[in-house]
Amino acid sequence: MRRSRFFLPTLRDNPKEAEIVSHRLMLRAGMVRQASAGIYSWLPMGFRVLKNIERIVREEQDRAGNQEVLMPTIQSAELWQQSGRYNAYGPEMLRIRDRHDREMLYGPTNEELITDIFRNGVKSYRDLPQKLYHIQWKFRDEVRPRFGVMRGREFLMKDAYSFDLDYESARRAYQVQFVTYLRTFARMGLRAIPMEADTGPIGGDLSHEFIILAETGESEVFCDREFLDYDLLGREIDYEDPAAVGEVVDYFTKLYARTDEKHEQAVFETAVPEARRYQGRGIEVGHIFYFGTKYSKPFGARVATPDGQEVEVHSGSYGIGVSRLVGAIIEASHDESGIVWPEAVAPFKVGLINLKAGDADCDKACEGAYGALQGAGVETLYDETEERPGAKFAEMDLIGLPWQLILGPRGLKNGVVELKRRATGEREEISLESALARLTA
Repeated sequence: MRRSRFFLPTLRDNPKEAEIVSHRLMLRAGMVRQASAGIYSWLPMGFRVLKNIERIVREEQDRAGNQEVLMPTIQSAELWQQSGRYNAYGPEMLRIRDRHDREMLYGPTNEELITDIFRNGVKSYRDLPQKLYHIQWKFRDEVRPRFGVMRGREFLMKDAYSFDLDYESARRAYQVQFVTYLRTFARMGLRAIPMEADTGPIGGDLSHEFIILAETGESEVFCDREFLDYDLLGREIDYEDPAAVGEVVDYFTKLYARTDEKHEQAVFETAVPEARRYQGRGIEVGHIFYFGTKYSKPFGARVATPDGQEVEVHSGSYGIGVSRLVGAIIEASHDESGIVWPEAVAPFKVGLINLKAGDADCDKACEGAYGALQGAGVETLYDETEERPGAKFAEMDLIGLPWQLILGPRGLKNGVVELKRRATGEREEISLESALARLTA
C-alpha cells in the first residue's frame, strides 16, 4: 500500500480523553475513532491488526478441532429467562423491544443460544463431543466505559462452547482449550499466564483466566518465573492424546500464579524460591469455564446413553477478547516513540521509506524494492510522499511496523540501504539485495 493512498489520520499530540498508553497510541496512530462512549470505528490500520489477531485465533481453534458457527448479536429474552439470567445479569445487559413489543437483548455472551442450538440438533451420545465457536461483536453497557478498546461497550469476542457426555470428557475438552489458548497467545508474541479465577456471571466450578504481563496492566500478578521460560510453540501437541495435553496443563497449573484477588503471600514465599518470584502487573485477555450442567438442565439438553438412559450434557465456554487484544498487545509492547508490533499481528511487515521522492534514482530503487516485496507476499507500507525525512521516521516509529527499509540518494550511491528493526532499534547498512533477501525469507 502506498502511503499517499492509505487512510491514516495520525495525530501529533496525545488526546486529552485517553487515559492509558494503548488508547493514546491507537488514536494517534490512526487505528480507531470514537463513535460514542465506549464504541469505536476501526480505521484501516486498526482493522488490519484486528483481522490478524482474529486469523490467529481462528487457526488455533480450527487446529483443535472446533467448528465455526455465527450466532446473531440480538437474542430473544425468552432464552435468558429460561436460564434464569435475564434479571440476574444486571444493568450491563442492553435490553430492547422490537416493533411487536417482544423483549430482546444485545448479547453480552451466548451460553443460552448455543445450548438451544445444541438441544435441537443433538440427541444421541454418538454425536458427542461437539465443539463449536464463533467470533462476533458483543455489547455490555458499562457504567463508565474507559481505556479505549480495553474496556469499551462494544467489543469483538471469540466464544467457544463444548458439549460432552460426562465430567471426564468435559474436563478433557477444557484442557484442550487451555493448551489452545497458550498457543494462541504465544503466536501473537505474548507470554500468557493461566491463573485460577472466579466464574462470575457465567457460573460453574472450574475457571482460568489468561493474563499477559504488562507494566500498565489492571491486575497485580504474582507468579513463578519458570512460566516465562516455557516454549510451547517449540513442541507439537496431539490434541487427540489426553496424556500429552494433560502434561502441559499439569505443568502450568502446578506453578504458583495468582492475581492480587487470590494472592497469598505466605503460600507464594513457600511455593516459589526467592530467585524465581515475579511480581508485576498484567491484563486479562482470555477466560475459560467449565460449568457442567448449569445450562443443559434448564434447557433440557439431554442425550441418550448407550444403555438407553437420557443424561444432561456437560458444557464449558471459552472466551478470548479479540478487540481487547489489540489494546493489550500495545500495552505490553510499546516505547516512548510509539507502538512495537509483534510481526504476527502487525498491520504491515515493512515500512519502505523513500528519503527523497522525486529523485530519479531513489524513485527507481524504491519502486523496484516495493515490487519485489509485494511479489513475495510481504505486506508493505511504502511512504513515497514528499514529507521531510524526520516526519516519515516519526510516523513509522509511531505505527510500529516491525521493519523499516530506508532508501536515500547518498546510500544508494554507496550501494547500501538502511534496515531498521523496530523492536530493538538496531540499524544496519547493507545492500538492497541483502535487505530484500532478509525481508522475504
